[in-house]
Amino acid sequence: MVIVLCCISLFSQWPLSARSHAAATRAEPPAGATVKARPTKIRIWFDSALKPGHCIIRVQNSSGKQIDNGDCRVNPSDEKLLEVTLPSLSPGTYHVTWSVVSHDGHKTNGDYTFTIKPED
Repeated sequence: MVIVLCCISLFSQWPLSARSHAAATRAEPPAGATVKARPTKIRIWFDSALKPGHCIIRVQNSSGKQIDNGDCRVNPSDEKLLEVTLPSLSPGTYHVTWSVVSHDGHKTNGDYTFTIKPED
């Protein structure tokens, strides 16, 4: 009986780490933000390490055209940070989509918008 309970206790805790997915914890610019300064990068931080080569950020303008520089990468100094550079952006609303694979092999994705305010 004791052995069974020990085994149940051990295996009941293991799936918690096995079920973890990389969740976005913050972004620059933030989701839903209206900013004055034109960002030069989209940066998204996650709560677990990402697999380089299996992660994507795409940025589209209001017409649906992809406008990022196509150089998405996991930051070599921080494997929880995904980033892509941007050309000079005009005022307007932009749609960011992302897809990542964490080191444990789980894939997650999401999206958000941000707006660049016209200069006064």
